[in-house]
Amino acid sequence: MKMLDLAEDLRNNSYPGRGIIIGRTPDGTKAVAAYFIMGRSANSRNRVFVEEGQGIRTQAFDPSKMEDPSLIIYAPVRVLGNKTIVTNGDQTDTIYEGMDTQLTFEQSLRCREFEPDGPNYTPRISGILHIEDGTYNYAMSILKSNNGNPEGCNQYTFAYHAPVPGEGHFIHTYKCDGNPLPSFEGEPKLVGILDSMEDFTALLWDNLNEENKVSLFVRYIDIKTGAYETKIINKNV
Repeated sequence: MKMLDLAEDLRNNSYPGRGIIIGRTPDGTKAVAAYFIMGRSANSRNRVFVEEGQGIRTQAFDPSKMEDPSLIIYAPVRVLGNKTIVTNGDQTDTIYEGMDTQLTFEQSLRCREFEPDGPNYTPRISGILHIEDGTYNYAMSILKSNNGNPEGCNQYTFAYHAPVPGEGHFIHTYKCDGNPLPSFEGEPKLVGILDSMEDFTALLWDNLNEENKVSLFVRYIDIKTGAYETKIINKNV
């Protein structure tokens, strides 16, 4: 698979929706996770990321303007021991609870499907980073309607063992803008990762569509120690 220019890919797509990027720094020492949200409606744009324990939660920027919290208020990031879970919905909790009872990442998601927001039927995208004894691997998942048909749900899991330094994978909810919004197609995109968290955060935020971007989370985790640094940017401040 050819590695994409991540900045160019983001810059040329006005509405990828919500996106997850997971990978490893070029120097091999850090695991990297990033999650961004975008919005076209006033309700979707009225959000910020806030830290909650070792993870984050979405929250209304102006509670008085919140219309429907059902699909936009959730915990995108939670930590279970040496596992970091990143998703675009309340399936974060499904994965956390499933893996806490010894189910695998894939098994935990079998009870879930795409979001009930026809005609878009937004895919549920998820990722998990596992760091243990100086080793690192990750997996990503997408649950999507059957080519726009809500009668079927297609479930895909992609696992990456011994990730190559400098490489990551990018999955997002929508292929591009549209009405209805077309779901992401294919396997996660191969993209480059940077050693500097500040530079990588800037690369993502600066190239997301200015009108539609809402919030960004980036975390770098030391593979040897498990110590992490987090950066959050909210358009609403």
